[in-house]
Amino acid sequence: MINTMTHNILIIDDEPDIRQLLSITVSRMGLSSYCADTLQQGFQALKERNFQVCLTDLRLPDGSGLDIVKHIQQQYSELPVIVITAHGSMDIAINAMKYGAFDFINKPVDLHHLRSLIHNALSSHVNAKSTSDFPEIVGESKPIHRLKQNIIKVSRSQAPVFIVGESGSGKELVARSIHTHSSRQDQPFIAVNCGAIPTELMESELFGHTKGSFTGAHQDKQGLFLAANGGTLLLDEIADLPLDMQVKLLRVLQEKRVRPIGSQTEISIDVRVLSSTHKNLSDAVGNGRFRSDLFYRINVIEITVPPLRERIDDVDILSNTILEKIATQNNHQKQHISPEAIQVLKQHTYPGNVRELENILERACALTEKHLITPESLLFSNQVPSHTDTSDQKPASVEQQNNTTIKGQIKESGYDSNLQTIDEYIKEVEKDILLAVLQQNRWNRTLTAKELGITFRSLRYRLKKLGIDVDNDK
Repeated sequence: MINTMTHNILIIDDEPDIRQLLSITVSRMGLSSYCADTLQQGFQALKERNFQVCLTDLRLPDGSGLDIVKHIQQQYSELPVIVITAHGSMDIAINAMKYGAFDFINKPVDLHHLRSLIHNALSSHVNAKSTSDFPEIVGESKPIHRLKQNIIKVSRSQAPVFIVGESGSGKELVARSIHTHSSRQDQPFIAVNCGAIPTELMESELFGHTKGSFTGAHQDKQGLFLAANGGTLLLDEIADLPLDMQVKLLRVLQEKRVRPIGSQTEISIDVRVLSSTHKNLSDAVGNGRFRSDLFYRINVIEITVPPLRERIDDVDILSNTILEKIATQNNHQKQHISPEAIQVLKQHTYPGNVRELENILERACALTEKHLITPESLLFSNQVPSHTDTSDQKPASVEQQNNTTIKGQIKESGYDSNLQTIDEYIKEVEKDILLAVLQQNRWNRTLTAKELGITFRSLRYRLKKLGIDVDNDK
């Protein structure tokens, strides 16, 4: 809850009518204000008084409002700055946010939008948090510590954030953290995968439509922008947007208005837009597959999510957190992991990042009977190249997993070297795996094949080859 009577707003503008309008608006919100008409007066006021929000025009008689933004970032970094720009000065407004402005508003000033911005700016003080307040982002490594610091920094503004990272590294988790630590935390957070929406439905999904606007539009539909109004919208895999939709998205971001399909009127929106991709968007711009003006608009602030191989020290704490989640989801006792197994996990390169670690541990839990995961329980897949999106990748087959990884694990784990050949070792381990999964699925071969990621025919062949007799014909 914000106690408005304790807040003071600094207004810097050289036009008396604008200063008066802003001052009256602030007063009607129950806030006090102090007005300055030059850059120097603004600097002096900052020295003499405490302010909770600063409103500044970008064009002042003795300099640029960007100088105020830079000065406040250096000297009063907790103070949010809202810049007022002439209509069409989008490049200047974006630069202001790059320098640390909280947000911008165009002239003529929309007072409803201004009140919303001021309220969000005041709330950003209330929601200020430290890097220790990140239960959703697991890890204590230096890259993760830097990531948390960056999230705190960008959470204080309304600037668009472009989140870059490999598949499975946690881009959506970072977006949710930005929302959670922002003044919008009590409003909706909506994530949409741009690549998963059919092209012909994309405009309707994002902006909505009215009843009868096209065949099949039997009722009005609220688009995702309106559903996220007041909150945050994540456009995941934004590189997959078709060019015609990129034009429409750019206009929405600039005008902060949407027009549903079939509607004659536009609707004002207050949405913070975050975007992400695992692709190189700069290359897409160079190839003409992504508009440079849209890239410039969404890439005001860029955050890079480190891949798991660059924060391998976090594997220990990540593994225990994942095991706790698996136990909760399946309503059973948490399984523990041996130090030797942790060491094996730390030697992997993780082309699928944290998502791959989750899959490895889920398989290990399914194959472990004594609630202790050991090196022999860990099955890796080396079939996926590091640049491939593994979000829909099926687990490697038993044969692939064993033949590509167990040879290396024999040496790492110090296993019994008295076996006659490595092939015999592989057969023994494969037999144990098949028996364990069959028992888990009550000897249902269809479910077993599905869980192992192999065909029913392949499973039947493996069972016959290994001498495993299953009476069930399923």
